[in-house]
Amino acid sequence: MHFDLIQSLSIAGKAAVPNDDRIGCGDQHAWVIDGATDLGPPGLMGEQGGAAWLAATAHKAFSAASGPIAEICVSVFETVAASYERDRRRDPVARWEVPRAAFAAVAIEDASVACAYISDCVVLHRGAAGVAFLTPVPDRGVELAEAAALGPGAGAGGVRSAAVLADRRASRERAKVALGIDAGLIEAHTQYARTGLAAGDDLFLLSDGYAALFDTYGRYDAASFVARVLDTGLVPLAAELRQIELEDAACLRYPRFKPSDDASALWIRVG
Repeated sequence: MHFDLIQSLSIAGKAAVPNDDRIGCGDQHAWVIDGATDLGPPGLMGEQGGAAWLAATAHKAFSAASGPIAEICVSVFETVAASYERDRRRDPVARWEVPRAAFAAVAIEDASVACAYISDCVVLHRGAAGVAFLTPVPDRGVELAEAAALGPGAGAGGVRSAAVLADRRASRERAKVALGIDAGLIEAHTQYARTGLAAGDDLFLLSDGYAALFDTYGRYDAASFVARVLDTGLVPLAAELRQIELEDAACLRYPRFKPSDDASALWIRVG
C-alpha cells in the first residue's frame, strides 16, 4: 500500500504575516504542522519568526524521514532540537518565546495506519466502517472561554493587541508540551493511535485553523465534513471558513484571539 495525494491546501490567516503551517505527503507517511503564533518580534532565530522557523525545520525533517511512525517522530524531534541549538542567536527572553507547534503524522505500517500527534491538529480516517477521528475530537471550549473572558471583540485586533498578547504569553508559560526543542520530553508526550487500512481509504490531515469548521464554528461533524470534501474538494470549505470569519471579523459571535488563523488541509488516499 501507499499514499496517493488527492488535494492539499494551505492559506495564511493574514496575507501580511507568514503562514506558519506546513503539510506534506510521501509514499508511506504524511504530516501536518501548525506553528504556534509568535508572541514577540523575530530575533531568537534571527530574522525569521520562531513559528515559521520551527514549522519549516520540522517539515524538512518529516520529508527526509521514513519507517514506522515512532521512528519518524524521534528523527524529527532530534533534528529540531539540534537545529535549534545551531540556529538560535541568543537565549529566549522567557518561555513564551521558545518555538512550539502542534503536529499530527501518519504512516502505513503493515495493513494499518499509525498516527502520532501532539496538541490540536486533526486526522480523520474514512474506511469501510465509516468515518472516525484518529486524533481526539476537536474541542476548543477552553480556548474560546479564555478569549471571551478578555471582553467582547478583544481578538479583532489580532494577537498584537496588548490585552491579548499579555494573556497569550501567560498561557504559553503554562502550556502543555508541544513539538519543540526538547526531543526527549516531546517523545515522552507524543500520543499514538492505530486503525486498519485498505486500498481506497481516505485520510484527512488538518491544522486547527481549518478544523475550526468543527469546533469553533460548529458547521460540520466528521461524517458531514468528509461527505462535503468527497463532493466538492477542500477549496470550497476553505472559502466557507473564510466567509464565516469575514462576517464575524469583530470576533463577537465566535470569541477568538484573532479573526483568522492559518488553515491547512491534506487529503490522501490509500493506493
